[in-house]
Amino acid sequence: MSSTDITINQDVHHPHEEHDHHHDQNFIEKYIFSQDHKVIAKQYLITGIAWAFIGGFLSILFRLQLGWPEATFTFLEPILGGWVENGKLNPEFYLALVTMHGTIMVFFVLTAGLSGTFSNFLIPLQIGARDMASGFMNMLSYWIFFISSVIMFLSLFLETGPAAGGWTVYPPLSALPQAIEGSKGGMTMWLISMALFIVSQLLGGVNYITTVINLRTRGMSMTKLPLTIWAFFITAVLGLLAFPVLFSAALLLIFDRSFGTSFFLSDIFIAGEALAHSGGSAILFQHLFWFLGHPEVYIVIMPAFGIVSEVIATNARKPIFGYRAMIGSLLGIAVLSFVVWAHHMFVTGMNPFLGSVFMFLTLIIAVPSAVKVFNWLATLWRGNIRFTTAMMFAVGFVSLFISGGLTGIILGNSALDIQLHDTYFVIAHFHLVMGAAAFFGMFAGVYHWFPKMFGRMMDDKLGFVHFWLTFVAVYLVFMPMHYIGIAGFPRRYYAWTGFEVFNGFTDMNMFISISAILGFSAQFIFLFNFVYSIFRGRKTTLNPWHSNTLEWTTPVNPGHGNWPGEIPAVYRWPYDYSKPGAVEDYIPQNVPFSQTQSSNLPQERDFE
Repeated sequence: MSSTDITINQDVHHPHEEHDHHHDQNFIEKYIFSQDHKVIAKQYLITGIAWAFIGGFLSILFRLQLGWPEATFTFLEPILGGWVENGKLNPEFYLALVTMHGTIMVFFVLTAGLSGTFSNFLIPLQIGARDMASGFMNMLSYWIFFISSVIMFLSLFLETGPAAGGWTVYPPLSALPQAIEGSKGGMTMWLISMALFIVSQLLGGVNYITTVINLRTRGMSMTKLPLTIWAFFITAVLGLLAFPVLFSAALLLIFDRSFGTSFFLSDIFIAGEALAHSGGSAILFQHLFWFLGHPEVYIVIMPAFGIVSEVIATNARKPIFGYRAMIGSLLGIAVLSFVVWAHHMFVTGMNPFLGSVFMFLTLIIAVPSAVKVFNWLATLWRGNIRFTTAMMFAVGFVSLFISGGLTGIILGNSALDIQLHDTYFVIAHFHLVMGAAAFFGMFAGVYHWFPKMFGRMMDDKLGFVHFWLTFVAVYLVFMPMHYIGIAGFPRRYYAWTGFEVFNGFTDMNMFISISAILGFSAQFIFLFNFVYSIFRGRKTTLNPWHSNTLEWTTPVNPGHGNWPGEIPAVYRWPYDYSKPGAVEDYIPQNVPFSQTQSSNLPQERDFE
């Protein structure tokens, strides 16, 4: 059976239509354990926002320590209890803060929050499907993620504290419960939480891939898919291939911790006592971690690629430049992301020849990335640009991706990386390219699709204030970090004032901390705008941005099943903006060529 046959069949007989027609849903079925992809998307979004504020707050706590290492913070004692003594942050809790901040932001916000929200919301709407291939599996995916979130959150309240071995959880700190306080119950909860998180990601990924392949509406060939869908689809494939490797690493780590195995441990002494572990290798764990870890960079940033492409084309009122090249670059990045993991391990004693191979592969991935940047800039060139808030964040994304990408070329060079490894240069690089840039993509998506999610508009003035404060703060935080990183300032140090060579960076660290507080504070403007607009925002029209994709053909508040009648067929690609001869500067995908004779190109006339 072809995909076209399948999509036609879903118009005739669809389980969700039966569900809607024959069973009134109560509050719990409709909003809590919903199988509607739009509700699940909002659940991911709201959970992701909550996690982002928690993760951001943790970073402010350790930035206080780094910015004012000799100061006392007695006002934190009522909040953090025993973790602050006489106004001083406990050093082990400092390490736990760094660990939890990285874990939360990378996995719970930028993976689940970004991809979970927009893949769920847009895939069925943009390909013309009633819902995901399996609504039940989709619901299960969110709730397993939620349970993993609860476990991770509860670890913050353990007497011995949450995991403190860094977000990469390298052994032996993660493998030996007696190593440090954070290696005890906190590490166990970290591993259980991550195992559940990976299960939820795999359930979601299988659903996304199945839906895109099988449930496209009539006429929606793969070459008519919006770039958002291509990005979500490839992201799901990446996750499906990479996450099981981290799952296996976590499983083996649990064995080492609890059952006396030695996969990652060998010749360990604690307090002069020789442990029984032998034959394992901590480097093996690093291989397994980074085999997921580097594709994870693209699992985080690739959905933002799709969102930004859509927002830029819509607001530049131009066809996206190089549609097929954009798809090719997504595929190229996906393939190359699996063969570059070892550049994270240049300092582990890797054979120089092997290091050269991974350096070459790492630098090659800059080519498809540069193609994407060039095409975004070419799309903007001479466009009739509308500076909506979403567009501001999309352009900001391009700026941050260029800045972070350029420093990535430096770190991809093994000779330079060995010098800069574990300095703030690395921190600045990956925060720009996969932290701040991914956040900007997320914000662009929220501002752009908020009307479709909630039937109301977000306030543009507050959006602009949010954008400019965040944009300025990001550069004020991370550009100085490049400078102190080149000077050798190390990451994860609690008490750097003990080294005279670093005392010259006192003012710089204070400046970075103040900028970080400014950037974090700006997010409350977004939070206010988001919550206020859900209830009091201006009501939206059917297609407020005059966009071409199918989601804007549904009612303002689409019910479960998305379209009340037949699903519209697709006749054209999603980027028919400003076509010569057209009456409007946009032509939605469901408009047949027979209705736009004056703007059809010669080959397009052949379709009707």
